[in-house]
Formats: sequence, structure tokens, C-alpha cells
Amino acid sequence: MSLDADAIVDRRRLRRKLTFWRVAALLIVLVAVGIGTAMMIPGSGIKPGDDSIARIKIQGLIRGNQDRVDALERLGKSNAKAVIVHLDSPGGTTAGSEQLYDALRTLQSKKPMVVVVDGLAASGAYIAALAADHIIAHDTSLVGSIGVLFQYPNFTEVLKTIGIKVEEVKSSPLKAAPNGFEPTSPEARAAIEAIVLDSYAWFKGLVKDRRKLDDAQLTKVADGRVFTGRQGVPLKLVDQLGNEKTALAWLEKEKKIPASTPVKDFSLEPRFRELSFLHVAALGFEAAGLSALAQRVGTWSGVAAVERLNLDGLLALWHPSASN
Repeated sequence: MSLDADAIVDRRRLRRKLTFWRVAALLIVLVAVGIGTAMMIPGSGIKPGDDSIARIKIQGLIRGNQDRVDALERLGKSNAKAVIVHLDSPGGTTAGSEQLYDALRTLQSKKPMVVVVDGLAASGAYIAALAADHIIAHDTSLVGSIGVLFQYPNFTEVLKTIGIKVEEVKSSPLKAAPNGFEPTSPEARAAIEAIVLDSYAWFKGLVKDRRKLDDAQLTKVADGRVFTGRQGVPLKLVDQLGNEKTALAWLEKEKKIPASTPVKDFSLEPRFRELSFLHVAALGFEAAGLSALAQRVGTWSGVAAVERLNLDGLLALWHPSASN
């Protein structure tokens, strides 16, 4: 009898231990899911009731990004008193830059917005900067590069050298033109040029309207070059030289928001973004120290190079060659 009683007691103890660990494991999973979900949601830094100024960062190449648009929409519904946008980007696609500009303009209609150019706000990134009430740049920040680009490689001479001819059947002469496998016809070049010039006119109109420039002032800044922050002030591309403290002082003076208001980061991107095989390979090269070598010869790092190759269509992008 004593053995049976001991066995029953042992079973009960084992059952209680199993129940404890099962409940503990379930709680750990629920906590992990909650943390993971919070990390996946852009903009989790500003919470309801926060009496703060939101700091957002836009860096790297700009392309279409619905997650970023949704995050900016949530920020517009938050209690943040104002928004400071830190910009450091060479631009990207014209469509992606326009999407970002529209989202920022919607946000600016609800909350005061100041852009601080940390290093570079060129081309498509300058389109984004135009959404703000006030643009601040460091003395040596670069702004401008007002223009549109359409690039495509042409392999005609290479194919001739190795004896390959690409044949095609298409519905009309301008279908899939230019294609890079044959000389660009005058008609195809004219069609692409018309697209570029139309987008360029849109870009210039945006600059003229948002920066209150006359035709003569617009001509000075719209030839595609970049300007330093110091040059940008008299050209009216930049309102003021400074940094985030300058932005806080402007918000206090012009929008009556105390400069002592806490500034909190508001993320526009999910914590974990989808990575392609090329991204993983590029990250591996950087981990091996090859990015430092790439920077010494004046080229982009591995990840930036992959992003650049993935840009399609019209570009509002500034990227000097390695010789510059």
C-alpha cells in the first residue's frame, strides 16, 4: 500500500510540474508574440497620450513603401505636438518620392513639421523635404539636384563581340523600347525624353510653389546641381542653418511649442524587413569588411548597391561617380 501511495504522490508532483512548465511555456510564447508584434509595427515609439514631439528618420534610397505611408498616417492621428524629420538620402524613384511627399504633406496639414538635413537631401529626398513648414540644414549638408533621370544599359557592342543576336517580335515599334539589346531608335529616345521632361516640369513646379520662387530664382537652382546648406539659404532652398536644437527653437517661436517638449523617435519601418538573397549576400560582404574597401574607392556599400540595382523607372536620384 505504501508503494502505491508513494507512486500516486509522485505522479501528482510530476503532473503539477508538467502543468507549471506548460503554463510557463505558453506565457513565454504569448510574451514573445506580443514583443514581436510591437517590433513589427512601425511607429511603436509614440504612445497614446504622449505629450511629445515625434522624430522620424528617412535615410537611404526612397522607393514606394506602403508601410511608411501607413505609419505616417498613424502618426497624424497620435497626440504628438509636432514632427521633426531627419533626412539623409540621395533620392530614389520619382513615384516613391511623390508617394512620400504626399504622405508627409498630409501629416504636415495636421502637425507642424520641420525637416533637418543631416547630410544629404538630394533629388527625390528634396521632394520629400518640400513637404515641411521649415527646412534646416547643416552648413555642409547637400541639397537640391532638382531633375529627373532615366538610365538603361546598352549591351549592343558586347553582344556583337561575343556573337549573340537578340531577336524579338513585338506589337509596335515602341513596345519595350529602349531594351538595351539594340541601338536606341530616335523615336524611342524621343518618347523617353518626353517622359523625363514632363516629370522634370512637375518637379520644378513643386519647388517653385513650395519654396515661393520666381522664374529667375528657379532657373538658378533647377539645373541638376547640388548646393551646400550655406549656399542653399540665399537660394531659398533652405530656410535656416542648424540642427535639431534649431528646429526646436523654431517650433517654440513660430508654433508656440515649448523647446523643452520631449522628442521621441517614431519608427517608419517594421523592425524586420523582407530581405532578398542579394541583400543577405551584400550583408555578408559588409560583415567581411568589404564595404570599407568599397567606400575607399568611392563606391556604395553592398546593401546600397543592391538597392540601387533594384530601382526601376524614372529616378529622382543623385549619385556622383567614383571620380567625383
